[in-house]
Amino acid sequence: MPSCFAKFTMKNLFIAALLLILSGLTHAGLLDEIQVYTDDINTPGEWGLELHINSTPRGLSKPTYTGEIMNNHGIRFTPEISYGITKTIEAGLYIPMVRGSDGNLYSAGSKLRLKWLPIQSSDGGVFGGVNLELSQVKPQFSQSAQSLEIRNIIGWKNSQWLIAANPIFGWDLSPGFTHHSPEFNLGLKISRVISESVALGLEYYNGRGRLNNTLTSSMQDKTVFLALDYEGRPFNFNFGVGKGFNSASDTWTIKGIVDVPF
Repeated sequence: MPSCFAKFTMKNLFIAALLLILSGLTHAGLLDEIQVYTDDINTPGEWGLELHINSTPRGLSKPTYTGEIMNNHGIRFTPEISYGITKTIEAGLYIPMVRGSDGNLYSAGSKLRLKWLPIQSSDGGVFGGVNLELSQVKPQFSQSAQSLEIRNIIGWKNSQWLIAANPIFGWDLSPGFTHHSPEFNLGLKISRVISESVALGLEYYNGRGRLNNTLTSSMQDKTVFLALDYEGRPFNFNFGVGKGFNSASDTWTIKGIVDVPF
């Protein structure tokens, strides 16, 4: 009886979280994924499918360039298909879609990624690697259609705790937008296991501007999420509620990542 009750509770918790995300419907900037990469990787020959869903009930609404679709009152759906090539290498494809504040549905483009995780820790300890991502995004979501992201993965875990950091460097590649200095973003995660299948913690995301010209603190994007990770039946998922801490950040963001079984 207790195990059945736990499964029922977690399933309904996820459904409630999904409804909360959908209730925020209306803007964008391309938040196709809000995630700190850890030591997750597919085994060789293994396919994976995740659905990233996030919404901004209250956020920035003033475009930074003509035609930009902002995050305020918007919702983003991004299927992510992944495949394990070797024990340490995984490939992935993102297909982001956005419903804007105008009610229209947009195909935002596509992103290819390749994760290399040479330092793994199935039983606890340090892990590390890097994720390379090449993007082709439509002009409503980025002035530069092509971009490259290098996301470093550094972390440590044991049976109770997980700590991870993602120092991220991004370059615009389209003519007229290239720059020798990359944009620098930082993602941090700390979580603690609170039951057999649930971990609870914080995720912090900080956009600091170009590496050679860091933005002042008041102009940096700073958002903290209270995040829950669930592993069990009927599927694994991550759910978080985020609060921005200055006028350069979306005020409220709700996110979910669903590991779709197949």
